[in-house]
Amino acid sequence: MAKRGGFPGGGMPGSMNNLMKQAQRMQRQMEENQKELETKEFTAKSGGGAVEVTVTGKKEVTKVKLAEDAVDPDDVEMLEDMIVAAVNEALRMADEANAEMMSKMTGGLGGGFPF
Repeated sequence: MAKRGGFPGGGMPGSMNNLMKQAQRMQRQMEENQKELETKEFTAKSGGGAVEVTVTGKKEVTKVKLAEDAVDPDDVEMLEDMIVAAVNEALRMADEANAEMMSKMTGGLGGGFPF
């Protein structure tokens, strides 16, 4: 009489081993993609191009470029606002690229597992 229960033919341990290998492969690929993303640069402009800001995928500001006519000593507040707007847009672009990369890696799982 056949024994009930267990894993017939030892199928589960092999499947578990394959799942672990697949998870490790995915982790390595995610780490490689993250490193690649960190080296990318994202540039945004504001004020019709008067302010240009570049950030890396690591969210570090690497360059701020100001057009001469953007520097008005009588309206420093507007220049500050344009810089903030350009920085925020560049950071949003970096976040969007990161989210897109994660979505591709997780196959649309939303970054997590459904259990």
